[in-house]
Amino acid sequence: MPGRTFGLYSLDGVINAHGVSDDVEVAVAGARAGADVVRGMYGQRLDHIDKGAGDFATTADVAAEKAILDVIRVARPDDAVLGEESGQRGAADAGRQWLVDPLCGTLNYAVGNMLVAVNVALRDGAAAVADPFSGEVFFTDGETAWVRKDGVDAGLTPTPATRLVDVNLDPPFLSAPGFRAVDLLSNPEFVERFRPRVVSTSLALAWVAAGKRAAYVTDGGDLSRSVHFAAGIALCRAAGCVVTGVDGAPVGETGRGLVVAADGETHGLLMSMIRGRM
Repeated sequence: MPGRTFGLYSLDGVINAHGVSDDVEVAVAGARAGADVVRGMYGQRLDHIDKGAGDFATTADVAAEKAILDVIRVARPDDAVLGEESGQRGAADAGRQWLVDPLCGTLNYAVGNMLVAVNVALRDGAAAVADPFSGEVFFTDGETAWVRKDGVDAGLTPTPATRLVDVNLDPPFLSAPGFRAVDLLSNPEFVERFRPRVVSTSLALAWVAAGKRAAYVTDGGDLSRSVHFAAGIALCRAAGCVVTGVDGAPVGETGRGLVVAADGETHGLLMSMIRGRM
């Protein structure tokens, strides 16, 4: 069966004996398509689309999402999709639903900061996170986690060695006043054990899976089906990271926020600091 092509991306070589492309390659192809748009539009004067409460999208967000949806539409025409910019397509309770965040870190991008990510995830399945500027695509089939760069795949191995912990300071602060992520930055034990970083993009989750960060902390509600976080959560779980809410509960409908750590010791230390505030 000839490979189908969407833009620069072809499913040649990933069509199996039944003529069906692997979900993980669809996720990777979608993330790469979105990343190409984000990289190509970087530095241009972009229109802003107001989303309220100080949030906005740019024309790059919209164009990148369209490129991703084109990939999914060709490869998986019957699947539902939830896109950050275009909303729900297909049934929200569909058995197969893709979660798409075409440009995580829009505020960074809009001021010329390259710390952004492109997130594509099949709910409870394959996922990919692309860094448009490093050329890395972090991906998982739901069981193992890898990074692809220059056509070469390497397994992801989380490690706390860097001691760098990324703390997301963006609202909502649902656990306040008991716990606020910013409080970690002034905690003497945190300062003794770790070094804080704030990149304001879920790319930091991929960095935990890859050993570039020891942990990631953010407040919030149920992030398991969030277009911003679903791909990163899937990646970290497959890599062997410890993933819970800020309350220590499993991430899901009853969970709050995220504490993702490279290992159990790091996770335990962070949870002890967080529980001390809640």
